[in-house]
Formats: sequence, structure tokens, C-alpha cells
Amino acid sequence: MRTDLFDYTLPPERIAQTPTPRGESRLLVLHRADGRIAHRRFTDLPEYLRAGDTLVLNDTRVTARRLLARREGGQPAEALLLRPFGERGWEALVRPGRALKPGKSLEIFETEGGPAVKAQIVGTTAEGGRILEFADRATRDALADWGVAPLPPYIHTPLPRDQEARYQTVYAAQDGSAAAPTAGLHFTPELLARIEAQGVRIARLTLHVGIGTFRPVRSEEVEAHEMHAETVLLPAETAQSINATSGRVIAVGTTSVRALESAAVPEAEPGGSAPRLRVRPFCGETRLFITPGYRFRAVDALITNFHLPRSTLLMLVSAFAGREAVMHAYEEAIREEYRFFSFGDAMLIV
Repeated sequence: MRTDLFDYTLPPERIAQTPTPRGESRLLVLHRADGRIAHRRFTDLPEYLRAGDTLVLNDTRVTARRLLARREGGQPAEALLLRPFGERGWEALVRPGRALKPGKSLEIFETEGGPAVKAQIVGTTAEGGRILEFADRATRDALADWGVAPLPPYIHTPLPRDQEARYQTVYAAQDGSAAAPTAGLHFTPELLARIEAQGVRIARLTLHVGIGTFRPVRSEEVEAHEMHAETVLLPAETAQSINATSGRVIAVGTTSVRALESAAVPEAEPGGSAPRLRVRPFCGETRLFITPGYRFRAVDALITNFHLPRSTLLMLVSAFAGREAVMHAYEEAIREEYRFFSFGDAMLIV
């Protein structure tokens, strides 16, 4: 399948640079059965949910931090701390990567001209990152409050420190993500309470979003792309809730879809008498790459944002709703001046 089938032209002004207040975004509703599109507000979401449904949230919390650094010779550098590693290390991306190999060291700054700590580069990661080791655990942990939140590269307006919580979901709980599961940024505690009050079960899982989520597919053929790995935890309690669902399983975000489908139970043989199981508990890495032709086993509906051209996320959404229907919906969203990407508007596919 050609990668350019998932390309589209987006006017730069349609890329949301700042977040709207939670719950105040627009909601494009796409009906898979007939391709109908409705233009609503995110606060209208409960109208599309019903008792017996299960809403699945990804409760990962963004812990990555972007910091200034300096190499051994005094040249400037940069470190993107992704997640704590071991007793006194961080997994990180560093610039310039070619000059910062294992055995080298660098100084990392709290702010420009501010305090600095020394980090030793002690290893590499499968994704091309580095393992930075610090003098002790206290030093390592202090870095979680340094630097700035690493917003996606298409956002050019940094969040003030006192507004960084806006790049976390209100239900974020598990440390370890390099980016927010952005479909969840629209929810408020009040909206979640309304949804629960109408008989919708809320279940939680964790998928720590990797930095690879922003990388476009560069190969000409989709099948040649190597999917990045992400860590998933789907607890037994969540599996039980999903398997007991009498209505629909509604995933909040493509990350929840990947987690659910990574834990999906193979379809039973026809004629079996056992109740249908959608998922099993799951703990580990997934490299699941969902493209058109994939058969979904765990997910019935999806809440998501609008995704980058040629991205694995757009391919997943196209697999769920059909490429032509999704690309038509994107064309309409552009005409109707929806806001795109991480701080943008939302899409409900039912």
C-alpha cells in the first residue's frame, strides 16, 4: 500500500498552537455505516454514549523534559529526558547525537545560566536514544522538575510553566510518557462524571507514548515502515471490565486502540458456547502497526484528534473507519476550519 495515499494538504493556520479550555473543543462525528458527518461540540459526547458501553482511557502521564546542555568541550547541546531508568539514570534523546556516544559526558542545566549537573552517557537504546547516569537518585529525580514540557515539533508556542498541566489529561496517573495521549485532553472531571452517571463504565489502561509517534512514515510503501515500540499495561481489572461490556468498547485515543488490540483475544471458533472475551491482561511492549485491512477485535468506537499526514496514527484511523471516509472527513474539517493535531479539535467515529 502506498504511503502517499495518506497524504493531505493542511493550511498552517489550521495547526492549533495553544490549547482551548478543556471541554470547549469542537467534535466531528463520523458514522462508519454510511459516512455521515455531524458537527458538534465535545460537551455533546454523552449523547453518543449509552448505558452498557465502556469508555477506555489511557492514564499515562508525561514525564519527559527538554533541557539545555553543554558538551565536554563547552559546545551547546540538548537533552530530551524521556523516562527514569534504573536507580540513577534517564533514558534520553540527545543532540548532537553523533558527538554524544557512550563514554562521553555532558552538563545539563536547570535554566540557561542556572545550576548544572553532570551526566555520564553509559549506553544506547533500541530507538537511538542514550542512557544518562547521574551521581545519585536524588539528582536524577530532581531533573523531573527542570526544563520544559517537550511539546510536539509542529507547536511553536511554548506552554508557560504554570500551564504545563494542560498537556496532561485530568486522569493522568502513571509516569513514563514522552507525549500526551491527546484525545484525552478534552475531558474534564465533570464530563467524566456525567458519562458515568448515565451508566457508562470507565476503564483505564496505560500505554506510554514514545517519541516515535511524531515521526512520519518515510518509506514509499506502508509495509516497509518499522513501527516503534511502546510499553503497555492492561491490568486484570480492566480486562474484566472490558470483557463484561454489554454495549460498545469505546477507545479514547489511538494509544488506547493499540493497547486494546495488542491485548486482544483471537476470535473463537464458530459454534463455541463460551462467552466472548475481547482482551486478556497484558504487560509488555507492543509494535502493533494497524493499517487498512486490519480486523479489529476489541474496539467498537473511537474518540481521537486529527492526525499528521503520512502518520501511523492516520493509518490506524483509516483502518478503523475506511481510508476514503476518513480523508473525506479531513477535507470537510479543513473547510469547516477545525483545529488540528495535539491541541486541536476532536473526532468521534461510531
